[in-house]
Amino acid sequence: MTAPSEAPLAGLRIVEFAGIGPGPFAGMMLADMGAEIIRVDRPGARVDQPDLDFLARGRKSVTLDLKSAEGIEAALRLIETAAGLIEGFRPGVMERLGLAPETCLARAPRLVYGRMTGWGQTGPLAQAAGHDLNYIAITGALWASGPADRPPAFAMNLLGDFGGGGMFLAFGMVTGLLRAARTGEGDIIDAAICDGTAALMAMTASRRAQGRWTDARESNLLDGGVPWYGVYECADGEWITIAPVEQKFWILLLDLLGIPEREAGDRSDPATWPALRQRLTQTFLGQPQSHWTGLLNGTDACFAPVLSPAEVAGCPQVEARGILGAAGAPQPAPRFARAQTPLPPPGRAPGADTDEVLGDLGLDARTLARATGRTG
Repeated sequence: MTAPSEAPLAGLRIVEFAGIGPGPFAGMMLADMGAEIIRVDRPGARVDQPDLDFLARGRKSVTLDLKSAEGIEAALRLIETAAGLIEGFRPGVMERLGLAPETCLARAPRLVYGRMTGWGQTGPLAQAAGHDLNYIAITGALWASGPADRPPAFAMNLLGDFGGGGMFLAFGMVTGLLRAARTGEGDIIDAAICDGTAALMAMTASRRAQGRWTDARESNLLDGGVPWYGVYECADGEWITIAPVEQKFWILLLDLLGIPEREAGDRSDPATWPALRQRLTQTFLGQPQSHWTGLLNGTDACFAPVLSPAEVAGCPQVEARGILGAAGAPQPAPRFARAQTPLPPPGRAPGADTDEVLGDLGLDARTLARATGRTG
């Protein structure tokens, strides 16, 4: 194997207008792959413990007053040096500031202009406020998640903000940058959380179209509808997961649990599921989580204990792969055989790199002072 090479996105500069949630996550993903991210903060912005803001790692920060003509000109000068731009404002905000996609592309024709919103740039909800829970609600993802006898459940804001939002923006940015490198032409990315979440539902949508998915929670293979794919409580109040979807793995689990296959019944017959679920429930309640981990972990029974965030760092698999770093910071992912993806430096305080970054733009001292909000 050849010697490791530089990071995949080394040499690319991305200008990120400060925001929250999915936009910064996309910036983190790009920074983790070696891109230089310049975050534009407003004058007076404050961040507590920036070194522990993992989403902000790998950034340099400049302060610009985007309400001033000098601030806008400085932003455009900065954008001219960049391959991409990320913003997460409501539709129309960048246009009102004087930083519309067309304006920026006129100054930097190869620019990839990434726009992160919940509802998208168009549609009747485009100007409405919202958050992750609202966006996943209109895609069917929320409705289909959770116990049948309780309200729909959600996994924090992972599905919408980060899965359907930030990850799709990062994917769009890389795709746009590849196109720009090939054609010399920039582009505008409309990354909407509801769009991305709908894309994540592709397998479910396919099963529905094939008549293999029922629109009722806990009635399908992967939504808790079957007893061999679910979460079970243990004697100590902790939890474990089993997921032996394939028949051979199911038979192995039964053997490890000491349950004769004939007693488990024909699992292809839904009529057997209530009794089977009760049998598994009582079995797992009979021993603490540590017992089941010792018996099932690492086997083909498709098992894992449910760990609290505090317990994750002690998981042998997590330790072996170095998935978490200092203070629990997730390490860059995915991994490459040749390219290097070292952990980027920690987040910086707003404006910490203003003089260094803007000093290269050719602005005179008076304009620079006005652009950064240091003088009226």
